[in-house]
Amino acid sequence: MPQITLLDGKKIPFSKSINGMDLVKKISKSLEKQALIMEVNGELKDLSHEIDKDSEVKIITSKDKEGIEVIRHDAAHIMAMAVQELYPGTQVTIGPVIENGFYYDFARKEPFTSDDLKMIEKRMTEIIDRDVKTKREVWKRSKAIEHFKKIGEKYKAEIIESIPKNEELSVYHHGDTWHDLCRGPHLTSSSKIGKAFKLTKVSGAYWRGDSNNEMLQRIYGTCWSSKKELDEYLHRLEEAEKRDHRKLGKEMDLF
Repeated sequence: MPQITLLDGKKIPFSKSINGMDLVKKISKSLEKQALIMEVNGELKDLSHEIDKDSEVKIITSKDKEGIEVIRHDAAHIMAMAVQELYPGTQVTIGPVIENGFYYDFARKEPFTSDDLKMIEKRMTEIIDRDVKTKREVWKRSKAIEHFKKIGEKYKAEIIESIPKNEELSVYHHGDTWHDLCRGPHLTSSSKIGKAFKLTKVSGAYWRGDSNNEMLQRIYGTCWSSKKELDEYLHRLEEAEKRDHRKLGKEMDLF
């Protein structure tokens, strides 16, 4: 019989275990729409996580730092999903959240172009509109290695082989077909990401940062909780670029 202690100190007893989604419904209807993930006894968890013992719980929304980070993390996954839908045979490697956005490294022979980025953005929007659901599974190491090798994802298999044996291996499914090895947590569905994102550039990146390894293609993106925040960020980038050009022009006596 878990007792949930909320951030404001309110305690709610339950007769059996409860997941985050049902807990949020119990708290308030407005919070149900805003909830993204939760913090349970200091650990970030999916809303599908079952709470079966007395716990301190904080519901995370887009107003929280952790909330915008999970939105960006999901955007990275959906970008990788879009890339593999558009360009079959492309391998995914790693896709972390970074300051103001995210990136994903891909193994593909043909270089990505600016037109490709527009197509990927469009497909991401379509996937978000599909509202594909997220499901977490825990896999055995041997199963995970065999599976990713079988589908031609050698980089993923290599990552799994390097993970400490005592660590749990979680695989996140977005919809029925696309999935990736990931610690999480993640949003309950793609529609929670919203539309305030943009892919910004492509660059080269060595596998695992080692120049002796293969060169991969890194696609960068930015993602925010609102269109206003996205526009403001892109404006700041544009202004910074102008200042750099002016400085460079003066240094080269161009103007």
